[in-house]
Amino acid sequence: MLVKCSVSSIDVENISHSVTLVPRFEYSINLLDDIIDVLFGKRAEMKESNRDLAHDFDESDRAQADALKLERLMVHSLEILLHVKKNMRRISNIGSIPEVLPSSIPMIRTVSAQLFGIVPNCSRTLSEISVHLGSIIIDSAALTTARFDFSQSNTESSTMLNKVKLMSDCKLSKQYPNLDFFKLCNT
Repeated sequence: MLVKCSVSSIDVENISHSVTLVPRFEYSINLLDDIIDVLFGKRAEMKESNRDLAHDFDESDRAQADALKLERLMVHSLEILLHVKKNMRRISNIGSIPEVLPSSIPMIRTVSAQLFGIVPNCSRTLSEISVHLGSIIIDSAALTTARFDFSQSNTESSTMLNKVKLMSDCKLSKQYPNLDFFKLCNT
């Protein structure tokens, strides 16, 4: 995937460095897949546990409200990671890394922070992924002489986080049509 570099465009010394990107990238994707699997399982458990709340929700019951907030957080985190994975799959060569990956790191860190107290192992693994991807971005930028605009990456990340939040809220609104998640999560 990333190893398909033209020898004429990169000197021999840089080729050996570019080859080291592939294992780190694949390792990061595998870790991300594992986390997504765990979160799908947790999401399914929460959905089953909260199934009756779609019809019998008591706003004054703090445990029910907390259960729905937790499910919302899980759905939101899962959607972000699915978007990050989709983004990572867009990488076709070493030159696309600095264009695609920088906005993914703040998204991964956001999910890591959200999951810290809920699923600590996933949070730690997401931190590890962000470190690996950061090093991959830096190495690929050095090889391709790319430059970064961190402001643009942060703006892209923030915009995508907002879109994903709307998508996940929409999914939950369909699952729980009688509940106002905006009101629930702001109380």
